[in-house]
Amino acid sequence: MKILIITQYFWPESFKINDLALGLKERGHEVSVLTAIPNYPKGVFFNNYSFWKNNEEEWNGIKIFRSKIFSRGKGSIRLMLNYISFVFFCSLKVFFIKEKFDKIFVYEPSPITVGLPSIVASRRMKIPYYFWVQDLWPESLSAAGGIKNKYVLNFFEKITKLIYQNSKKVLVQSKGFAEYIEKQGDFSDKLIYYPNSAEKLYRPLEPIQEYESKLPEGFKLIFAGNLGEAQGIDTLVSAAKIVKEKGIEVNWVFLGDGRQREYYMNEVKRIGLESNFYFLGAFPAEAMPYFFACADALIVSLKKDKIFSLTIPSKLQSYLACGKPILASLDGEGAKVVVESKSGFVAPSENAELFAENVIKMWNLSSESRNKMSENALQYFKNEFEREMLIDSLIEILQK
Repeated sequence: MKILIITQYFWPESFKINDLALGLKERGHEVSVLTAIPNYPKGVFFNNYSFWKNNEEEWNGIKIFRSKIFSRGKGSIRLMLNYISFVFFCSLKVFFIKEKFDKIFVYEPSPITVGLPSIVASRRMKIPYYFWVQDLWPESLSAAGGIKNKYVLNFFEKITKLIYQNSKKVLVQSKGFAEYIEKQGDFSDKLIYYPNSAEKLYRPLEPIQEYESKLPEGFKLIFAGNLGEAQGIDTLVSAAKIVKEKGIEVNWVFLGDGRQREYYMNEVKRIGLESNFYFLGAFPAEAMPYFFACADALIVSLKKDKIFSLTIPSKLQSYLACGKPILASLDGEGAKVVVESKSGFVAPSENAELFAENVIKMWNLSSESRNKMSENALQYFKNEFEREMLIDSLIEILQK
């Protein structure tokens, strides 16, 4: 098959779609990507990219068509301009692509508006598009973006329905998404459960000195990913305070960047926990398994909201693939994965007291018990989220 992937985010930005594109290419399919100029997460264009430059390139045999976009910058107005400009320039770019394709595959973390140029491409090229939902809209706009204006939400509700209506199939990364989407319209015949996997680089490793030297000594918990409002990191800070007051020394390591990073650093300092918190910044995805190997447990958390209870955080698959114990502050689908896999302990979202209790339980566990959790995590990943199995599944979906 000749497949065109449409996504606002792609290499050198670090997103799951990068590995999926590689997986399809490995199976002998011809893959091209229509995407934007990379500017996530820092909000400025990556080195060697610019608005006026021809940014088209090839990566590992995958041709990349890049549409112009206004960089994210800082603040909600710049972010909205970023979203709108991609819709406009990407839709325009469609008319300059002369190649023929068999199928279009659309990757949708926020924003949902990536579906609008996909409709244009589908009609222009006279081929179907398959829409992979990572975030539910307009619910995400309200929960993570803080937008409460009913006119704005109604507007994006209509856009969302339009995108689903025009798709051949709607793939959902969590079974919990199906019920929400069915309430938006009669889409039940289009829905297919298709979860995230983890890149091949995520695997169990032994700790090595190069990465151990970057981390504090003692009991270490690692959180990897975006440091934003949706991640519910306030709960972790509150839990750390409780653990500290009980006389238990735990090191909390954060790998990643985000809009709230500076706020959390100041908050930790304000309550006197700076000696236990380490905000090390962002690292390449390739480094993550080596950091994870040095951790006693890995943390996944989201704030309390209905939409987040329907979501499986994509980092969860990466954690499982690395075979490490997990401490979760989650509700719903994500919590269910940790419980079913017997890979760690779960506290409800925003319940700092119970999360602190779970941290202490993990701290008290024998190495044999933690090793058993590691084995369970890896086995569950192989059964439910293994990369090759899911690539096979996607090819079958597209070929049908």
